[in-house]
Amino acid sequence: MKQLHTVGHSIYEMENFVALLKKNSINTIVDVRSMPYSKFASQYNREILKHYLKENKICYIFMGDLLGARYEDKNLLDLAIEERAHKGIFLAFQYPLEIPGVNTNIFLKTSLNAIKKSRGEKELDAIEFLKLVKQKASKLKFDETILSRQLNVGFSGGEKKKNEILQMSILNPKLSILDETDSGLDIDALKIVSEGVNALRNKKNSFFLGGNH
Repeated sequence: MKQLHTVGHSIYEMENFVALLKKNSINTIVDVRSMPYSKFASQYNREILKHYLKENKICYIFMGDLLGARYEDKNLLDLAIEERAHKGIFLAFQYPLEIPGVNTNIFLKTSLNAIKKSRGEKELDAIEFLKLVKQKASKLKFDETILSRQLNVGFSGGEKKKNEILQMSILNPKLSILDETDSGLDIDALKIVSEGVNALRNKKNSFFLGGNH
């Protein structure tokens, strides 16, 4: 039976990477990166990688133009940021940005209604939105008073991460990409965040958890 592996190159030296492939009897690499280059590990730039693999009798096939950055048969790189959100994609940052002058509640309501409008759904009025926020914040044990403050300004690391999970809960995306969500959290905050993520899991959505440990 043929096996399909997913492989991340990390920052391995090429000799170690090739040894890993051979150890697992991998004789063909299909590169699905839409941008087949690495800023920190230049040995994985497309032409260099192809050369090394050929020398070691490992077949290299580039399919980034067909598979990389594609979602629902669309190339995400061709879409504006807001269009990606409208399609149901959510990105949680490792270090969420502070945005002075932007009220957290208004940010959440505007984001949610923009998505609803793009899908032809009824937008929420202030009362409907506050009811939804209260319900979601309660489940995450998130202090509602924080929502009246500027977005992430003065928030602790745990508050920033919980705020992102609250955003995810409210926007209800189809695909959530979480970039090292555990970074900087203490045990209690990590438990709340992980419970929040697990509570959102269902057959209609997907999660991708990124890490570099």
